[in-house]
Amino acid sequence: MRVGDLDLPDSVKAYLRGLGINELNPPQRKAVEKGLLDFKSMVVSSPTASGKTLIAEMAILKNILERRKKAIYIVPLRALAYEKYEDFSNYEKLGVKVAMSVGDYDSADGWLGKYDLIIVTSEKMDSLLRHNPTWIRDVGLVVVDEIHLMNDESRGPTLEVVLTRLREETDSQILGLSATISNSREIAEWLGAELVESDYRPVKLYEGVCDGREVHFLEKENLLLNGSERSELLLAELTIKEGKQALVFASSRRNAESIAERIGIFTSHFISEGDLKGLEEISRKVLESTSHPTKQCRKLAECIKMGSAFHHAGLTNTQRSLVEKAFRKNIIKVIAATPTLAAGVNLPAYRVLIRDAMRYYPGYGMHYIPVLEYQQMAGRAGRPKYDKEGEAILIANSPRQAEELARRFIERDSEEITSKLSLEPVLRMHTLSLIATGISSEDSLMRFFSKTFFAHQFGDVDVIEERIFRILKDLEAQKFIIWTGREMMPTRIGKRVAELYLDPDTAYHIIQRLRGWNPDHFGLLLMVSNTREMRPLRLSRLDFKRIEEEVRRRGISAPEPWELDYDTFISAFKTALMFEEWCDERGEDYLLEKYNVSPGGLYTRKEIADWLLYSAQELAILLGEHEKVKAIRRTRTRLSYGVREELLPLVALKGIGRVRARKLYDAGFRTIASLRNAPLKRLSEILGENIARNVKEQLGEK
Repeated sequence: MRVGDLDLPDSVKAYLRGLGINELNPPQRKAVEKGLLDFKSMVVSSPTASGKTLIAEMAILKNILERRKKAIYIVPLRALAYEKYEDFSNYEKLGVKVAMSVGDYDSADGWLGKYDLIIVTSEKMDSLLRHNPTWIRDVGLVVVDEIHLMNDESRGPTLEVVLTRLREETDSQILGLSATISNSREIAEWLGAELVESDYRPVKLYEGVCDGREVHFLEKENLLLNGSERSELLLAELTIKEGKQALVFASSRRNAESIAERIGIFTSHFISEGDLKGLEEISRKVLESTSHPTKQCRKLAECIKMGSAFHHAGLTNTQRSLVEKAFRKNIIKVIAATPTLAAGVNLPAYRVLIRDAMRYYPGYGMHYIPVLEYQQMAGRAGRPKYDKEGEAILIANSPRQAEELARRFIERDSEEITSKLSLEPVLRMHTLSLIATGISSEDSLMRFFSKTFFAHQFGDVDVIEERIFRILKDLEAQKFIIWTGREMMPTRIGKRVAELYLDPDTAYHIIQRLRGWNPDHFGLLLMVSNTREMRPLRLSRLDFKRIEEEVRRRGISAPEPWELDYDTFISAFKTALMFEEWCDERGEDYLLEKYNVSPGGLYTRKEIADWLLYSAQELAILLGEHEKVKAIRRTRTRLSYGVREELLPLVALKGIGRVRARKLYDAGFRTIASLRNAPLKRLSEILGENIARNVKEQLGEK
């Protein structure tokens, strides 16, 4: 099927031909034959790199340019949203306005009404629906990338509720894009959609298992290894010698870092003069991405100089982006990563090595990873523009384990996707949200849940009806809803809690703390650290004694050691101490050493804490606790910049962060007035001429 024969606007056909796309591949052809361009809903289940994005693009452009409807593109991760925004911004030459919205959960983002294609995460889409945006009725297409992530306990329930709401509130074509899963037909039936299944892959994938001496492939000749190093190092070295790139997946951050360091010894011998300069520049930017480079930053910078890198959630966004771009340019030859990379950005390599097929699960110990996760990692093997084939290799510790890995992962279908909607914290959040946006009776609430994938999969909602009834009683006791018989309506504060995208239990915890309490800086940090939304720091054996002593020293009320929530409290207290030291201008290097929190982990937690403090601020206003709003705002600003209170006037200036503000303060410039009166020359000595001029301009001087 040729592009020229498609029922698409001529401008779109010309655009596709300009990309070198003249003919559709098998899954793309099947999608068109089953009604993609006739606005039929569809679930496309096919391997990674099989061309699913083009199927979405055709539906998007058809809806926007011919149907004059908006399109929503839902992704699971922010990193994917940025990647899609960059790719789809090319549509602007066709007159399509593209927008991305991934942050700020307390906004209807009315400005999105001016755009045709809106890229969002599932959480952001959920928060938008809670604000009843007027532009939602203009939506004609909803694309869900990685729809199989409904199986994920953390993100799945939100995606399921979002899809149910969008089906209720819009007359949209639904397009679900999925990896190959065993019950894709069940998802298609739930959505009332056509199913397109395909095992097509433009680059042939060879799967194998390495037993330490030899790689046993199912469909090609075995590969004999020569050397005494670990298998993943020998295979990475072989890949580099072949002039190709490799991804190595490890179960932990520490393992990924260790592998990258050891592989760097091999990659360093294959760096050209031109690449060396590029790597040194990237290495410098990695060190400059934090105010105080940490041991982790320096380790990554050294790896990059050698042509290798590690990639995990402990890196800052800037560092991850630098690594990804360098890998795409083939300057970095090997990345050692945790599995989050497989579900995130598109970084294909010729050879994918799965070093760890087992992972530690808290409360359960070491277990094999799901088959679907293996398939996500293996699917990165083979670069469509560069390779005719790719290799995905599982690393075993022995010939016996090699046989087990082949049976478990290569010869077995992936697990079925099951709804995770019955988890109580999730039900609690979405129940309040539904009441806050218009559902006014128990019957209508149950009718909504009867349209979810959970109800489709399990036949009814009897399993969760009792839980919902208990949740309604709790919401009434917390004064978030008024429930009279079978009718219900949100209270003013209940509606605001839903808009703020908070777990009602978290909101109630914050409200109880704000009432009758004069909040101090540390108290506010502890309040937001002791919530379900925060990711509290892990505890070591040595932590307990040190933190218990600090709790006693500060005279803070804590649970007894035998109580169930004791460990949770101690973990939250440790997190609050870490935040306090950050606000006292401790650097990322110090925090990594003392609290074992990486720069990426620090910034993620800071973002969550800021959202929780903002929510506390909004709730304090509703409660009439206006004096407490000042204290919360002061803590928010200190946390944002990582500064002591005396620097707050200085960091209010654009371009003045914690380091420059401290330099100014120590040089005697402690107020805005003192900066206004300072000679430009003197400020230039402290800040540099460009920053000094910028400061003077902000103060009204030319």
